[in-house]
Amino acid sequence: MMMASQVRIPQKLFLVSSAAATTRSTTRMKSPCSNRLFGSSARQKMVVAKSAHSTLARVATAPATRKATRTTPFCGFRQRRFFQSSSYLCVDGSSSTAIIEGCSLEDSDAIHKQALHPQTPISLQTLMKTGRGEFLHRTWKDETMQTQLQKNKKLATRQVLIQVAGFLRRELPIRLAHRIQDLDRVPMMKEQKSVKAVKDLYTKSCLELLQLPDKITTKQQEQDFAQVVENIYERHAGVLVQMARGAFELRSAIREGTVKHPKISNITSQQIDFEKMEDTHDFLDRFYICRIGIRVLIGQYLALRQPPVDNYIGIICSQTSPYEVVKRAVDDAAFMCTRKYGDAPEVIMTGRLDLTFPYVPTHLHYILLELLKNSMRATVDWHGIDADYPPIKVIIADGDDNEDVVIKVSDEGGGIPRSNMKKIWSYLFTTADPTIQEGMVAFNENVDHAIDSPLAGLGYGLPISRSYCRYFGGDLSVMSMEGHGTDAFVYLTRLGNRREPVPI
Repeated sequence: MMMASQVRIPQKLFLVSSAAATTRSTTRMKSPCSNRLFGSSARQKMVVAKSAHSTLARVATAPATRKATRTTPFCGFRQRRFFQSSSYLCVDGSSSTAIIEGCSLEDSDAIHKQALHPQTPISLQTLMKTGRGEFLHRTWKDETMQTQLQKNKKLATRQVLIQVAGFLRRELPIRLAHRIQDLDRVPMMKEQKSVKAVKDLYTKSCLELLQLPDKITTKQQEQDFAQVVENIYERHAGVLVQMARGAFELRSAIREGTVKHPKISNITSQQIDFEKMEDTHDFLDRFYICRIGIRVLIGQYLALRQPPVDNYIGIICSQTSPYEVVKRAVDDAAFMCTRKYGDAPEVIMTGRLDLTFPYVPTHLHYILLELLKNSMRATVDWHGIDADYPPIKVIIADGDDNEDVVIKVSDEGGGIPRSNMKKIWSYLFTTADPTIQEGMVAFNENVDHAIDSPLAGLGYGLPISRSYCRYFGGDLSVMSMEGHGTDAFVYLTRLGNRREPVPI
């Protein structure tokens, strides 16, 4: 039943001091949704598939090189296993392997073998059920062992960690290998220094995982695996900014005329509009969706290894309160706005303030922080400093029969010109001072998102927020009325049964 309650959140001037920041951070951790880390026997016809270079084709011919496809359930994931040959055929008829730039022949072959396997999509429900141990019977089918697991909670927890680690040992190299191939193929961007550095980072992590035992069955093996993936998680923290730097480098190269369009030879660099390079933006969408997936899998596993927290299963809060998350996002956005302008608009929240549902609070916080800081900046810029700002309105909507939880953020900040509506989903598009953007990409920030960054900067906020929404089957849309304001709609699936959209 919809509540008609209304809460006003007045904004005060925030003192930019470490003491104030520490106080706010300590208070926020009391929230129940505080941030946590956490074939066949007959001869087959030749099958030609794309490889890392257009002159190479993957060949699977003899029955000995390709066996039947099997579907094996593992800790809740339906995992398809393909056994294929990793041999390649050059156009001149010679047999070879596509060598990834910067890799040896042996390492390239190992990565290509992993990329032959499909990625296994997961859902929020699957992550929760696996963390609760509801799929242990799929790995340990012995009745005696199942009885022991039911009686011994400590044993069950250890076996859950071994089960999840075993899945990640197989899944992570596959996901990393797909991204390495993508990074090695993307036109123009693959030549940028920062993108090459990201590819080298992914290659190092993939090969590091492949050096571990194929199967994880003991406590010691699980602990060794946890150490490796924790290092990978920390090492990849700055990838978002690194890729932003790569895109910034490409846009600069286009403006300077040092690159040419890879498909149309008569188009010069000056005629290329970065915001309209659909192939590049499709690549970035794929990359960031997959990066979110990799970090969710590792973050969930590492969080399961920590002492349990009420209402949490790993990084997932079973009682996520949009109201509580919005309050924290308002605090952070107001802190950033006040730091820049000396004041911030108030925020009015209405709707289902009592609503809770299973979700990852850090994802929701990132999305709402991005929308709220955009609304606050637009409102102050449109009405001027020291004006009487109209409030920003946040509405939380949900019903028992609703497909989604919907959160609307509405402002009166002047809106967005219709000609810019498509550009807001373009990476590096921003209305901020270009010197701020240049300064941000020059600084390798080893966090995914923080309140230390400028109120407006990279131009990555909206497209990354949409990727977070879409990861678990939701979406983000923006409608604007130029001269008045903008409405943003966040759609989040209530049931958590949508599988992640893992691209090839």
